[in-house]
Amino acid sequence: MSQTLLSILAFVPLVLAGILLVGFRWPAKYAMPVVFLLTALIGLLAWDMSFNRVLASTLQGLILTAAILWIVFGAILLLNTLKHSGGISAIRRGFANISPDRRVQALIVAWLFGCFIEGASGFGTPAAVVAPLMVALGFPAMAAVVLGMLVQSTPVSFGAVGAPMVVGVAGGLDQTGIGTQLAAVGSNWEVFFHLIFSRVAIIHALCGILMPLIMVSIMTRFFGKNQSWREGLEMAPFAIFTGLAFVIPYAAAGVFLGPEFPSMIGALVGLSIVIPAAKAGFLLPKGTWDFAPASEWPAEWMGKIEMKLDDMAGKKSISVPLAWAPYVLLAVLLVLSRNIPQLKAWMLSLSFGAKDILGETGVSASLELLYLPGGLLCVVSLMTFFLHRMRARELMAAVNESSKTLLGAGFVLIFTIPMVRILINSGVNASDLVSMPVAMARLVADSVGGVYPIFAPSVGALGAFIAGSNTVSNLMLAQFQFNTAELLGISGALMVALQSVGAAAGNMIAIHNVVAASATVGLLGREGITLRKTMLPTLYYIVLAGSIGMIGFYLLGISDPLHMGS
Repeated sequence: MSQTLLSILAFVPLVLAGILLVGFRWPAKYAMPVVFLLTALIGLLAWDMSFNRVLASTLQGLILTAAILWIVFGAILLLNTLKHSGGISAIRRGFANISPDRRVQALIVAWLFGCFIEGASGFGTPAAVVAPLMVALGFPAMAAVVLGMLVQSTPVSFGAVGAPMVVGVAGGLDQTGIGTQLAAVGSNWEVFFHLIFSRVAIIHALCGILMPLIMVSIMTRFFGKNQSWREGLEMAPFAIFTGLAFVIPYAAAGVFLGPEFPSMIGALVGLSIVIPAAKAGFLLPKGTWDFAPASEWPAEWMGKIEMKLDDMAGKKSISVPLAWAPYVLLAVLLVLSRNIPQLKAWMLSLSFGAKDILGETGVSASLELLYLPGGLLCVVSLMTFFLHRMRARELMAAVNESSKTLLGAGFVLIFTIPMVRILINSGVNASDLVSMPVAMARLVADSVGGVYPIFAPSVGALGAFIAGSNTVSNLMLAQFQFNTAELLGISGALMVALQSVGAAAGNMIAIHNVVAASATVGLLGREGITLRKTMLPTLYYIVLAGSIGMIGFYLLGISDPLHMGS
């Protein structure tokens, strides 16, 4: 079989997933088992993978599934704990004091708070934390999931304390080979890596200015009583102000401080600016926007953990700062656990997993119960029990409700993540073929030639769509993007930056991220509806990033130490 046909065949599972989920609106619990079986067959028959490697990849996927379910469980548990403690009622009151306008609440909770959680933790945690919190505030479950997915764009390249850059890009590139080339021209790896992440920060900042406006416009158009784009666009002055309040400190941190903290710094500065501005009514439109009464919402918007005010009637009243304290504790624990080496090492020591599963080299996985955000969320839930002076039966009720919500997500992810691992691990085979994701990327590059840079973010997004992770997309495709730039005689640093930006945008449509976020609000089975609404913002992001790349390469002549004057 020719390389072109193989590359086309590699696309088939993804195309089928899209057709079933988005086109036919199949629930993921039906679509993903079919896609998994097809992927396994392509791996065995076309890619000449051994049955042992396909099985090892499946087992690896199951361990990673457990890790994601642990995060989902922790997020739901914290929310249910706050529901039973009276914390959610207090948080509702606090937002009413900032602004009763749902558009403002979405910008503060989904965008700015979500960006902070992404910066501290990453790996799908923002949607898992933000979506149920927004449901508790009175947002429809479907709207909460869509908004939670849209957060996974601008902050993602510097999420998890910089992991997509420090682990993904640095680990995905041949540092030794590139370092040798750089030494020959009087430069070094540190300079080159700084060029990459500073360009990532600048491109994201340019794209991210409009993301808050896109978020509120999608919310008013698809979830508003009048289904109006205009009601979202009315927020343009304040939404763009919110975007700037985040991206300016974010870009400055990315250029001057390094890849670990841009998203957290941008979010903290943004919150400190935007909340007082909202209270003062700065740049806000005259009218207040709200959803229609919940009794008028379509059934497909509703999840299984809708938190109506009646659910919390009779709960003791606690102060707004005390109600928010668990989320502050969560943020502090996430930052400390990622930045204190001794604490990180101790938390990682509580780990279960397997190395070189079934003897297959490189097919390993582990479950770090305490280090994963799920463990920290459970710890914070327990701290909340004491902090909010809860009764034991209230905490047990929260645990029971959270466990029931988790069951549906487990079934879907049991097929989704093993499918992803088969794709990623397909590079080891009897026919010496490149992995399926790299074959797909090569097909795109070979088809478009000199205009490839405009498609570079799309390749990164494809990797994230497959893997559900910016970090993994960078690990798979950063070297491919660098090599393509070498062939075209243009800046490898800028091309790899476009890869990382596209991989961040791809998180908005990553299937298992949608499944995990949907699980936290009891919305499983409607993943295709969510994807239909997140595709347009993803397209905006990758087209704008690609256009910025083309301008950088061919109009501004941006270079790096390996391509001075290119």
